Amino acid sequence: MKFIVLALCFAAASALTADQISTVQSSFAGVKGDSVGILYAVFKADSSIQDKFSQFAGKDLESIKGSAEFATHANKIVGFFSKIISDLPNIEGDVNTFVASHKPRGATHAQLNNFRSAFVSYMKAHTDFAGAEAAWGATLDAFFGMVFAKM
Repeated sequence: MKFIVLALCFAAASALTADQISTVQSSFAGVKGDSVGILYAVFKADSSIQDKFSQFAGKDLESIKGSAEFATHANKIVGFFSKIISDLPNIEGDVNTFVASHKPRGATHAQLNNFRSAFVSYMKAHTDFAGAEAAWGATLDAFFGMVFAKM
């Protein structure tokens, strides 16, 4: 059954249209330079995600936001997300990398859904998201569908 779900999710990623991919890549290009803002929005929305990172667990978000350590980590996360976006629709390798690093850390489906929600909220506040919402929905459904099938 898990194989069938994974196959359907892979098909969904492959079914992204060129217009959807272009829309997602274009809208993300406008914000990917704000890695600190993106990670801040995610941690602010769900502190349990922040607690998954030992260097930030239990620390005041406002005090760490401006640190070099936070910026470095934000650049890694947004850099990986940039790779996923640039690899569309061929994201199976990215999904495998993501699952290999997040499953052992105990990342939950709820936390990943909260990450998605916080990211979408960030995008709505910093882009013309209304014009890209359907494309982002299809893209995020494909990515997280594949991730959830493997976790």
